[in-house]
Amino acid sequence: MSTRAALPDLSDDVCARLRDAFRRTGYDTDGVVEALGSAHGALGRGEPELAYRATRDAGELGTLIRLFLLGSTEPEKDVEAAFAPLSLDDAVAATLLVPVADGYRAGLDVRPHGDDEGSWWVVADLDADILGRTVPEDHVLGVGHASLSLIRATSRREVGSLLDVGTGNGVQALHATRHAKKVTATDVSARALALAAATFRLNELDVELVRGEWFAPVARRRFDQIVCNPPFVVGPPRVDYTYRDSGLAGDDASALVVRQLPGFLNDGGTGQLLASWLHVKGEDWGDRVTRWLPAETDAWFVQRDIADPGLYVGTWLRDAGIDPRSPEGRAKSSAWLDWFAENDVQGIGFGFVTLRRADGATPTIVCEDLRQAYDDPLGAEAANWLDRVEWLRTNGDSLLDVRFRVPETVLLESVAEPGEEGWATTVQRLHRTDGPGWSHEVDELATRLLAGCQGALPLEDLIVLLAAAQGLEPEELAEAALPVVRELVRHGMLLPAV
Repeated sequence: MSTRAALPDLSDDVCARLRDAFRRTGYDTDGVVEALGSAHGALGRGEPELAYRATRDAGELGTLIRLFLLGSTEPEKDVEAAFAPLSLDDAVAATLLVPVADGYRAGLDVRPHGDDEGSWWVVADLDADILGRTVPEDHVLGVGHASLSLIRATSRREVGSLLDVGTGNGVQALHATRHAKKVTATDVSARALALAAATFRLNELDVELVRGEWFAPVARRRFDQIVCNPPFVVGPPRVDYTYRDSGLAGDDASALVVRQLPGFLNDGGTGQLLASWLHVKGEDWGDRVTRWLPAETDAWFVQRDIADPGLYVGTWLRDAGIDPRSPEGRAKSSAWLDWFAENDVQGIGFGFVTLRRADGATPTIVCEDLRQAYDDPLGAEAANWLDRVEWLRTNGDSLLDVRFRVPETVLLESVAEPGEEGWATTVQRLHRTDGPGWSHEVDELATRLLAGCQGALPLEDLIVLLAAAQGLEPEELAEAALPVVRELVRHGMLLPAV
């Protein structure tokens, strides 16, 4: 494993000419999808042959797709035509291209990436599959599943300032420019900052770049929003690859970010990050992550998955291009698994964390599982969750005076089993059909109370009526109902009528 000696030099002039070439050839998200057609899905599955065939008649766009997305060698004449007005000599000097015997290969990963509003280009390093070997220590990852997950988990409400900690190729900052007036991005890696700078130049975006570890480059500064995709891989305290390893033991990298991030927020500012946490024998994971939090911080920990230690190690070895069956792979696996065993690690949790600085307030801290499949981005849900938490903080002592309604997206499901006298309901469950698809099991009293939540009567009146019908004391029913109401409000399954 080695670190590259020279950093790529993608100057303003080089990026301007490369941008002209991309625009002229249609090398953007729409152009690639149109050229590949049904083969686009096959490319995402790691099946390149269909994509090769689809690009045969795509002209200069096809050349760029084969170079950057398929890792192929292309003839000099074709590459020269596709890159015009950027010369081959300048492209080689900027490490965009590498001359080989039969023509040219890509020296960097430059690919379109878009959202609902348009398309960008992201500059990163070539992955292990295209390199045909393990990646160097200073490898700058492309837009992977983790990056896309954080993009979808980030609130896009307008803010004045946003900090992207550990920017890597710059993709989080790209999306941030849509909703933040000023974007600052940091990274400990000089190579990452060089490629992120190229990403921003190529897309004609003004992003402040600062080098340093964690929050040190922005000491004594505060922001309205912070996003962070940290090196969250857990295990022994080592750094094999800067994009994933922090040098800290276990889940200390995630703990560090959660502990320090709120201190760099303006009051009411928010943060979103990916994180990992250990599932240790005899310890609840929610208790573990809650200990990371500073005072006066609202926090929502959403666990998306729990990985078996053995599967976890194999996955990350393959991610770096290391065969777990090789001598190197077995040695790394042994050291990694030994560390897990020595520290009683039974699993590795992974998920999203939403934080809000709430000076002077009693914080709300919720740790919950969200391991079901869902399609809607979590960012909007996280922002709405914070709104509902703030509403409960303001109105929590007067919930009985509130007129509630059950949204149309919430359904009541009943599960019944056959019995001696016919079907008998065994489970009743409220299910939210949008967003993360939350569900809550409810008893018969709760279903009757919620049936009355149509925005006409305050909660107290509904409780009095239900108590009278059931022969119960209103005070006792209210005491039992209010915790359920609060939980349903937090999950957007019961809302104040407007």
